[in-house]
Amino acid sequence: MPYRKFGRTDLEVSEVGFGAWGIGGQAYGSADQQESLRSLARAEELGCNFVDTALVYGNSELTIGEFLRGRRSKWIVATKYSGQKPGMTATLEDQLRRLGVDYVDLYQIHWVPKDSGQSLYEELYRLKKSGKVRYVGVSLSTPADVDYVLDHTMLDSVMLPFSLLDPLPFLARARQFGARDLAVVARSSLKEGFLVGKYTPDTKFSDPNDQRSKWPQERIAAVVDQVEKFRFLESGHGSMVAAAVHYPLSFPQISTVIMGTMSVIQAEENFGRLPGGRLSEAELQRVAAMQDEMGLWGMRERILRALRGLTNRS
Repeated sequence: MPYRKFGRTDLEVSEVGFGAWGIGGQAYGSADQQESLRSLARAEELGCNFVDTALVYGNSELTIGEFLRGRRSKWIVATKYSGQKPGMTATLEDQLRRLGVDYVDLYQIHWVPKDSGQSLYEELYRLKKSGKVRYVGVSLSTPADVDYVLDHTMLDSVMLPFSLLDPLPFLARARQFGARDLAVVARSSLKEGFLVGKYTPDTKFSDPNDQRSKWPQERIAAVVDQVEKFRFLESGHGSMVAAAVHYPLSFPQISTVIMGTMSVIQAEENFGRLPGGRLSEAELQRVAAMQDEMGLWGMRERILRALRGLTNRS
């Protein structure tokens, strides 16, 4: 398992992290807690040291709390404030109890508060100063969010969607992330599981606990069609999953790619087989052209300019 600097902090994180939304039982179907605990243990054995969760992820924090007993020092624990009515400080106290820890390594606001929400950042910084939080960040989704964060906050990290089907906002602002030495956590790199490559336009998700069960069939078919356009990457990486993860890992500004993991089999794949891979320069150029053709970016030359100098070939 390769490790990367977490921005300007003193943390070294596994380049593939454990996404714990699924083990809460409210994202991709019901979760077996014992299997979740075994998955976390296998991830640890394979070198994973970063786990990302949130209070709104069902029982996720409770499961992680049970797992962390006697092994807290081995893990970098990230969780989030999602606007709960008791407020950020009271919510964090509840999360610390659920996790069974005295502090969290990374505490994130689950969105980007703008000017009227400035007090939330001030409260976040106070929590950091208190020692109950080591580092602070936000989860964002647009270039405008990035610009606001860079101009108006003193955060240590951002979390954002970054996949073959979602090149923005990362590529639009990658140079700024690097210049600010801001840690970047990539999420949704499998596009809600579609970049696994096993779904068809007729796939239906029947489990009411699976968020995708609420998607209209037209949306499912459209995403499946988009995924097919990247099948050319399979031959060089062994699977669509590997290609999908190696894409964000091709950029040194990415600190870690979190992978949703609900079973030991997934842990073997996510933390044993996927780390270390990168797309070649030629593959990145072809991906950029495909993203442009699909309307995911805009002008192809803009994509190619953004790519230059962003990837690390060492």
